[in-house]
Amino acid sequence: MAKAIANGVESVSGAESIVRRVPKVSLSTEATENAVPDSGAPYVTLADLQGIDGLILGGPTHFGNFSASLKHFLDSTTTDWLSGTLAGKPAAVFTSTGSLHGGQEATLLTAHVPLLHHGMLIVGLPYTSADLMRTQHGGTPYGASHHSGESGNNPLDDTEASLCRQLGERVTRVAAALTSTGKL
Repeated sequence: MAKAIANGVESVSGAESIVRRVPKVSLSTEATENAVPDSGAPYVTLADLQGIDGLILGGPTHFGNFSASLKHFLDSTTTDWLSGTLAGKPAAVFTSTGSLHGGQEATLLTAHVPLLHHGMLIVGLPYTSADLMRTQHGGTPYGASHHSGESGNNPLDDTEASLCRQLGERVTRVAAALTSTGKL
């Protein structure tokens, strides 16, 4: 999903996507992740939030909410909240679930809360997108979503991938409009 969203971001002339992930949170207070992940996107740091024009946040759903790892990262953004680093910038969210009714919409809606506390401008998917009416497995006006199946092996279908790209493009166009008018 993140790659499809990044493709949507980069479909806008001059835009660049930066894909990051959060490290896992361990039940053991002595366990730590390697400083650099073995594979995939690098870990996010608070410094990554500096200078961005928009934010698209996503991850798996756990009981109708984002994972502890993502919540842990968000809980560490107090300094950015106090300084207004993200205020006035567009934001969107995406998620995937193991079951069709695994809490996609609940996760997306609860993910908006910390972004609103940061003063971000929530960007969703409007029903003017025909794909939102055609989707069979994921995609909501609250953000992109996907039913990955119990083992996480269900690939994105064409409609879900299209909605992801549309979300990335939409946030990028909002960011560009805000930047060009000097409102960031």
